[in-house]
Amino acid sequence: MRDRGNSPTQSKSVFSLEKMIMLLTFFLSLIGLFFVFEASTTESYRLVGHQYHFLKQQGISLTLGLIILFITKHWPFSFWQKTAPLWFGLGLLILFLVLIPGFGVELNGARRWFLFGGRVFQPVEFFKFALILFSASWMSKNPKPQSFLFFTGIFSLFLLLQPDMGSLLILLWIVFGMFYLAGGNLRFLTIIGSLGLGLLVVAILLSPYRLQRLTTYLDPSKDPLGSSFHIRQITLALGHGGWFGVGIGNSQQKHAYIPEASSDSIFAIVAEEVGFIGGSIILLILFFYAYLIYRLALSFPDKSFAQMFVFGVFLWLGGQTLLNIAAVVALVPLTGLPLPFFSYGGTSLLMILTTIGILLSAARTINEPVGSRIRKK
Repeated sequence: MRDRGNSPTQSKSVFSLEKMIMLLTFFLSLIGLFFVFEASTTESYRLVGHQYHFLKQQGISLTLGLIILFITKHWPFSFWQKTAPLWFGLGLLILFLVLIPGFGVELNGARRWFLFGGRVFQPVEFFKFALILFSASWMSKNPKPQSFLFFTGIFSLFLLLQPDMGSLLILLWIVFGMFYLAGGNLRFLTIIGSLGLGLLVVAILLSPYRLQRLTTYLDPSKDPLGSSFHIRQITLALGHGGWFGVGIGNSQQKHAYIPEASSDSIFAIVAEEVGFIGGSIILLILFFYAYLIYRLALSFPDKSFAQMFVFGVFLWLGGQTLLNIAAVVALVPLTGLPLPFFSYGGTSLLMILTTIGILLSAARTINEPVGSRIRKK
């Protein structure tokens, strides 16, 4: 395997990427916290009698996440490769346990959460992190198609049983993308992807809930006060924002018109307040952030654990941002996926910041002298 070394020019470039990723992580975390507050004031007041409940909860998650980021940033990167199978095993275990009554909490017909001391934990957010770690470790060692099918099939089954189609789609996007980047056969992926698409269609047809989402997407005017209410209100928010928005704090749709206004649909509130121009700038920053992560991945030796891990983070954050925005602007059916850094959800934010800390730890290995890296090995 080719080692790209650590020339002064390369080290300087990686240091610049590391610094920019760090600064944008802080910026996106803070602006995301601000918009969680903006979008949640009405719902917060209705639930607990004041408007700061969601801000407080997200602020706690952000503070804890930044602490973990600094810890993982300075933790030896080699630790994560050695323990990757353990994290994956733990991730599969909690995906299974959430399905068991008495362990998992059922809300709106889905069993996707644990409840600890009044705080909700969503195991699939932890599993995204665990899957990237494990896939990076496994795919850096000449992955076999049979093994790929086996472990992909296991977590797919657990996600279908919850059910959580949106999370399953992003997990498959991550693992298929990583397998391809690791040198996986494109023909094999095309065949498996086609079979998976067929099974997805069957799953939609057999599930009244999923079928209703699909028909709502195809005909948003159908049942405007029922199944189409959510997407119609999102469309109204986007249209109301116009080019320059109605101003910070002036959203109408956040006043209990859009369901889950502070979580999956938060970009509709953002776009209503800052308009098409402001929303486009925020999206450009998010996609530029993903691009920086992609650039960082290219700095590592080809198909190494570090490169595959960083590619996995790129696929996760870039793909999830794209899918969330596509759902909000009605390009695809609503998926229930959070917008990275912006959507309310402590588990999602914690796992993103933890993963970015590990990514920055990987970047530090490039800037280390070669002798130091040899001694660590």
